[in-house]
Amino acid sequence: MNQKQKNLQPYKRIFKFIETLIILAGVCAPFVFIWYVQINTIQFIPFTGKGNIFECLVYAAAALIFIRLYGGFDIGFYTPLNTILSQVLGLLITNFLMCIQIVLTLGDLYAIGHIMLWLFICNIIQIVISIVLVLIMESVYVRMFPAWNILLIYEKDSVRLFTDKLSTRKDKYVIGDMINVSEGFDAIAKKLENHEFVIVYDVASEIRNDIVKYCYGRDITVYQTPKISDILIRGAREYHMFDTPLIASDNVCMTFEQKFIKRFMDIIISLLMIIITSPVMLITALCIKAEDGGPVFFTQKRVTIGGREFVIYKFRSMIVDAESDGKAHPATNDDDRITKTGRFIRKTRIDELPQLINVLKGDMSLVGPRPERTEHVEKYCSEIPEFAYRTKVKGGLTGYAQVYGKYNTTAYDKLKLDLMYIENYSLALDLRIILMTVKVIFMNTSTEGFNENMNKDGVEK
Repeated sequence: MNQKQKNLQPYKRIFKFIETLIILAGVCAPFVFIWYVQINTIQFIPFTGKGNIFECLVYAAAALIFIRLYGGFDIGFYTPLNTILSQVLGLLITNFLMCIQIVLTLGDLYAIGHIMLWLFICNIIQIVISIVLVLIMESVYVRMFPAWNILLIYEKDSVRLFTDKLSTRKDKYVIGDMINVSEGFDAIAKKLENHEFVIVYDVASEIRNDIVKYCYGRDITVYQTPKISDILIRGAREYHMFDTPLIASDNVCMTFEQKFIKRFMDIIISLLMIIITSPVMLITALCIKAEDGGPVFFTQKRVTIGGREFVIYKFRSMIVDAESDGKAHPATNDDDRITKTGRFIRKTRIDELPQLINVLKGDMSLVGPRPERTEHVEKYCSEIPEFAYRTKVKGGLTGYAQVYGKYNTTAYDKLKLDLMYIENYSLALDLRIILMTVKVIFMNTSTEGFNENMNKDGVEK
């Protein structure tokens, strides 16, 4: 089975290309029809020939960019529901931008109602097409590319959390065998002879290097969890000293120009967002006050760049004095301290909106490592000294760990995710994370609380 899986891997690119074309054609077809029949006809001088083709190509290009951004073409990687949601979000943004472009092209604001109505109808049709195509493509993918039969090589007992994650996608991963590195390299090599896919989970660098080299020599696909040093090296530059290859890490994170542009973006976007979301914030404040009469806002000391403390603002989502004993108590699934209003605003992330004030003040950035509580930073740094590396940049309203992790992601994994952001920082990455955050809001797993297998620090008991 493993050899068959290995032989099928090159065909995944062909499948992905064909699947992308089919989905793109399927979701663009409704717009093309509506453009020709309903929108183009209302122009004083309707487009003909190349004008129509250009408009349709612009739409297809925008749809391709935004659906790909959200992972809407990643059949087999995400669950069908996640893939459908990604396509819907990508199409919503595409239709919104096209609405603006068409109105500007027409130069007639009075036509906006007609255009919005037909683009809304277009969206409904696209959702139906998306659901049908994703389910068909998923079925074909599962038949063509069965679940990987994996050898899992591990060192620490914390592997149980990882195997639990893999078990949620049995359509994609099947752990055929497991071995602890304590059994010795010879035993590991013997296991490797019968596997084409290997995951090396949290293994010491010296042993891991031997495994990776062994797999490289025998064309065995190997996945590995990175160490902190691996992530820091990712941002290094290639350098040659005579005939000796070197890699150079400046460890600066951001240049002066990047900091200036980032701060400028923070001020402009946060100010616009405060204005746009002010009705939502007003309604939220009224609901919180009406439910139990307690304070609307919840304040807390957090740590940002250089270890500096600041006061963060949030809408209160728990009962008054939820931490009356003065100790931190992270939320769990079905936490009875969360109010009715709080449950809704936590799921939709509305409780985070007041932090736009923190961004405007300069305490935080729109994108960056999520600022932790002072006591958490002290605790994590005592257990993981490298945790302090997160404060090399400003804390953010959203970040890499928020997009790719969960509320209950362990401190060590959050650190690695945040360092990936710091070491690969760019303005394009900031924009990508901001757009990806929209998708995260709709994913329940992103606000998942700690369960009975974890302690309050997100570490397995």
